[in-house]
Amino acid sequence: MGCGGASGTTPSPAPVAPASATNADIAVETVAAHNAWRTLVGVPNIAWSNTLAATAQAYADHLKATNNCAMVHSGAAGLGENLYWASGLMYGNGTTAPNPKTPTQVVDAWASEKANYTYASNSCAAGKVCGHYTQLVWANTTQVGCGHASCSATDNSSVWVCNYAPPGNYVGQKPY
Repeated sequence: MGCGGASGTTPSPAPVAPASATNADIAVETVAAHNAWRTLVGVPNIAWSNTLAATAQAYADHLKATNNCAMVHSGAAGLGENLYWASGLMYGNGTTAPNPKTPTQVVDAWASEKANYTYASNSCAAGKVCGHYTQLVWANTTQVGCGHASCSATDNSSVWVCNYAPPGNYVGQKPY
C-alpha cells in the first residue's frame, strides 16, 4: 500500500492548472481539497509548501520530458508522493482536446480510494489501490506541494505530482 518519494533536477516553474487559475488559487484549492478529506477522519489540517511544490513541478516536468509522462514514482527519500494522470478528450474523428483537471478533481480521485481501504485491518481490498488515499489523510503529514504538466500535444494528456512532508504510508502503521 502506498506511494513515496519525489525529486527533480530541472528548474522548477510554479504549478500550473487550468488557464484561468493563478498559482495562489492552485495552492488554496489543493490545501482545501486535502483538508476536506482530512477533516472527515479527524486529522490536523495540512499546509501548502512552495518548496514541495517546486520539487513536484520539477518532477512533473521530468515525467513530461521522459516517456510522455509515464507514471513512474521518483523514489526520492524523505517525501511522500502521489501521481495522477489524465487523458485528453478523444473525439470520434480521432482528434483530442485538453481535459484539464482542477486540484479538487485530482485530490478527490485519490480520495475515492477510501472505498478500498479498511481501517481495522489497515489494508486495501484485494486487487485494489488505496495508498493515494492513505497518504492524503496521513495524520503526521503537515505539508503538501503539487505540480502539473501537459504531456503531449498529440493526445493532450496531463500529469499531476503532489509531494508530502513528512511522508506517510509506513508499512504496519495506520494513517490516523
